[in-house]
Amino acid sequence: MLRQVTPGRYDAYEALLRALAAGQVWMLLWQGRPGAPDAQYGNMEVDGLGYAPCVTSAQELSASGWNRDHEVVGGLGIARALYPDRWGIWLNPHGPGGGVGIPWLDLRRIATGLDRMPAGPLRISEPAIEVPQFYAQLAQNAHHTPAIRSLRRAWVQPALGVPYLAIGLDLYDTSGPSVDAVRAMMRQSVGAVPDGLPVSTVAMSDEYDPVTMWLRANARPFYDRESHAAPGYGYPQAPLPY
Repeated sequence: MLRQVTPGRYDAYEALLRALAAGQVWMLLWQGRPGAPDAQYGNMEVDGLGYAPCVTSAQELSASGWNRDHEVVGGLGIARALYPDRWGIWLNPHGPGGGVGIPWLDLRRIATGLDRMPAGPLRISEPAIEVPQFYAQLAQNAHHTPAIRSLRRAWVQPALGVPYLAIGLDLYDTSGPSVDAVRAMMRQSVGAVPDGLPVSTVAMSDEYDPVTMWLRANARPFYDRESHAAPGYGYPQAPLPY
């Protein structure tokens, strides 16, 4: 699978991620022994991103010439351990072509479920599609949902799969009742979505989601409870309930 991963072969890369999620890797320890408090993985930096080097089998471990300790870890386990600190893994750096890097965003996809997250790299932009009725319905329903602070939007084109409209949900709190209220609000609003337009949501509190990061940096809210009467915030909203 590593040999099949070449620039532009996103299908081969996705197959590699699925294999990694179901398999295991031999993590190279720079110091310490497996399970010891002082154990540390090796590290390398490529294009400004951090990676922990590893190999894909006992045979590759022997071929690498690594003479320190190692630790065998399930792909799901290493993904969950490394992505929160924004570390990826680099498979078989000793191999032909220098191996293949799995950046932390893809480890996050493995940790949370590959089918639940869009395949990167993502192309994210302002939505060009005009759906004013949906935005107006969203804004009106959001106004009557006290948990929502603001809403943003983006157009997301995954490397594989269909493009979709992403709605960023900024909540005052993420308690169970608040989340349930927001889900109900979205169910009420999707009736205004034109047939064939996929819509997804992202939490603005998610510091790891690439769509959320883009929205924070590039998108103004089209609904903002705290700037409700300010001009230039998209579509008309419901009046304040005095």
